[in-house]
Amino acid sequence: MTPISVQPVIMAGGSGTRLWPLSRAQHPKQFLVLQGNQSLFQQAVRRLASLDAPDIAVAAPCIVGNEEHRFLVLDQLRELALPPATVLLEPMGRNTAPAMTLAALQAQEGGHDPVLVVTAADHAYTDESAFTAALQRAVRAAADGAVVTLGIDPTGPETGFGYLRCIGGTGAELTVAQFVEKPDLATAQRYLAEGGYFWNSGNFVVRASVWLAALQRFRPDILDATRAAWTGRSVDASFVRPDRAAFAAIPSESVDYAVMERCPESPEFEIRMVPMNAGWSDLGAWDAVWEVSPKDSAGNASHGDSLVSDSRNTLVHATSRLVGVVGLDNVIVVETPDAVLVADRSRSQDVKAIVGRLQGAGRTEHTLHRQVHRPWGWYDSIDSGARFQVKRIMVKPGASLSLQMHHHRAEHWIVVSGTAEVTNGDQVILLSENQSTYIPLGTTHRLANPGKVPLEIIEVQSGSYLGEDDIVRFEDTYGRAL
Repeated sequence: MTPISVQPVIMAGGSGTRLWPLSRAQHPKQFLVLQGNQSLFQQAVRRLASLDAPDIAVAAPCIVGNEEHRFLVLDQLRELALPPATVLLEPMGRNTAPAMTLAALQAQEGGHDPVLVVTAADHAYTDESAFTAALQRAVRAAADGAVVTLGIDPTGPETGFGYLRCIGGTGAELTVAQFVEKPDLATAQRYLAEGGYFWNSGNFVVRASVWLAALQRFRPDILDATRAAWTGRSVDASFVRPDRAAFAAIPSESVDYAVMERCPESPEFEIRMVPMNAGWSDLGAWDAVWEVSPKDSAGNASHGDSLVSDSRNTLVHATSRLVGVVGLDNVIVVETPDAVLVADRSRSQDVKAIVGRLQGAGRTEHTLHRQVHRPWGWYDSIDSGARFQVKRIMVKPGASLSLQMHHHRAEHWIVVSGTAEVTNGDQVILLSENQSTYIPLGTTHRLANPGKVPLEIIEVQSGSYLGEDDIVRFEDTYGRAL
């Protein structure tokens, strides 16, 4: 028997504003390590690779993500040492229906028609074997032409999730009669009392051709616009970029609104639901992180260097220093090098209001961490004052910064570890540990790592203006604007 061909699709867009200050626009929650030693994105990739079975053949994943996160995606994929993935880059957000359509069009290249297994990059599961078993059942149903979603047995009257109303079928596979939007509390309580309602997990399993046919039936405008963007795509090494102007014209719509909610009313498409009791959480806010975290006997969960005393049902997440808490009840405390959040655990959904105020004030703490990741490595702004700034910089082996110049600042570089190749005007020199150099204002320069271990330097900037926009690029390996 020929195995069912499966194309894993991981939706890696989104900003995760309710997990601020750990989640930022340039480093959102799917790329964070919230439990274990892998990011949520890496866990999603690894979970889908485990779907392989004698009757199921799993291809390398297809990642649909944001242009701004492309190097985070590549770096985290490399750490997994899995077969090369296809990375589809959206130039701007257009919600999940266009993203899934891009993946379906990619999957059909070469005349193939695999089963798409579409999952979010930022969800968590405590029982991965149950997750795998449920998805394998869904794959087998989708191979026969069904549109399949996965539902979660509700554990309470949750108002933050959509619901599936199911009828008939067996215990392992039900027919979806209705997709229901997020209810108010009284309605959610009624759903639990009536039975037959499941939380919508946002996982979808469907053949690429069936998805495109359903979109043609219900939202041909989205399909036509996405096809136009796909036709004009460009390929750059590991990245596939749909045409920017055509992509901007695609209507923004979710998978649920565009197709799923309409399928139960149409005899053309059979929509089924496979129950999945795998300890699922969408980690939509800090309260959900507390829910899935290991806790002490008083219900406290802690991460990093923290001391918790005489407190109950509290989450402490420390990233850069010791955090001590005393006498707290139902509180969230999250510390990063440049921001601290303290919130009532029951109000954790409201953290997005803080992000909105940061945006309105023109601040950057909602966008960037103090440590900023770049395709060549990262920099950490460790101190600053009038006319000076100090950065710690790491350059990956074999990587280099752009050939550049600054109008308003000079720079001093001190090598802490590794070997630096420094272009300083007309000179190219090698520096090793404890050696240093000076880059005068207005001088063309470049920092590169020719070695096999990470290069770390301390950079001291001095001048009248120290903003990141004081940069003129002459050459850049990573396709950034010159």
